[in-house]
Amino acid sequence: MRPTADEAIMEILATALQGLNSAEAKVDQAAVRLSQAGTAPEGSSGDTVDLAAEVVNLMVGKEEYLANLKALQAGNDLTKHTIDILA
Repeated sequence: MRPTADEAIMEILATALQGLNSAEAKVDQAAVRLSQAGTAPEGSSGDTVDLAAEVVNLMVGKEEYLANLKALQAGNDLTKHTIDILA
């Protein structure tokens, strides 16, 4: 059975929100690891944070967030256009 327009839009919005949450978690994890830079864990002799990798993780998280935000905006636009058509 084919989904209705409302269901398709809701699926777009739900997927975008899930992506936003995932991107936020990625950025949060990288930020935590970056905040630990310069501190050696107990019993360790050196820093274990790869700064370059964490900066890349931050940039990837940012781009994922922006892409999902655009999908959310597109879903919102579709909702507005659907309401305009039905009104």
